[in-house]
Amino acid sequence: MQPQVKTSTPHIPESNRGFRAWWQLTRPHTLTAAFVPVFLGTALALQEGTIDYGLFTAMLLACLLIQAATNMFNEYYDFKRGLDTEHSVGIGGAIVRDGIKPKTVMQLALVLYGLSILLGIYICMETSWWIAVIGSVSMLMGYLYTGGPYPIAYTPFGELFAGFFMGCLIILISFYIQAGFVTATSVFVSVPVSILVGAILLANNIRDHDGDKEFGRKTLAILLGRENAINFLAAMFIAAYALVVIMIGLGIASPWAAIVILSAPKAIKAIKGFKAGKVPIQMMPAMKSTAQTNTIFGFLLSIGLFIGHFI
Repeated sequence: MQPQVKTSTPHIPESNRGFRAWWQLTRPHTLTAAFVPVFLGTALALQEGTIDYGLFTAMLLACLLIQAATNMFNEYYDFKRGLDTEHSVGIGGAIVRDGIKPKTVMQLALVLYGLSILLGIYICMETSWWIAVIGSVSMLMGYLYTGGPYPIAYTPFGELFAGFFMGCLIILISFYIQAGFVTATSVFVSVPVSILVGAILLANNIRDHDGDKEFGRKTLAILLGRENAINFLAAMFIAAYALVVIMIGLGIASPWAAIVILSAPKAIKAIKGFKAGKVPIQMMPAMKSTAQTNTIFGFLLSIGLFIGHFI
């Protein structure tokens, strides 16, 4: 049985909180996991024809809104289950440290979901209503990540779900709404980015290893143990870069895609940071480097594909 923690919110009038508190509520370091796949899927679609920038913008905004809402569900349910306190380390804490009411967090998350649905309707009207089915499942998974009786985040499958729904699926939808079909190339290219999206979650779980274990969570980091989880994170980085090399060798991707290697120093910094860190606060820079690896890798891969299309 999980230990019970008494939680309370500081008495700070919500109107007196600055922009930073509300911005932090979206957990901005995770938003790269939403917009990088959209850019990459669109860059891939450019090889099949012209780009509809209206659809691109709608897809980008919808994904950012869904990711931000998912983070707010996380904030809400971590507070409700006693995982977040004013002493917790991390970018979360709008409720326990900034005094934003839990009800406000949930309502804001639902508003963001509502806005993303409106954008989704526009995308469906311009493409296919099958997108509505896929999008609905993705939104449900975003809620069930920390909501519901059996949160995905509390299991060893969080990285897998995050990588698939926030990596692979977004890339393929972004490609489909532009091209009208899905190719084997788009599927192959989605894999390394999906791995790096999962890596962001694993990095978060490595940092929170001790606290999560105390509260009865069964994340991949806990299942593997801290040291093995760090080694697994390193293997994920290596796999992402190796897959790009393989795709270039097979002619699936342009040789220009090799510029992703420029993001490797961030991955190395992340692994070194986790190995050196002993407490959560010391591992925050390593978490940041992991998210930056995903961002830089994705953008460089998009640029490489874009250049390869015109040369």
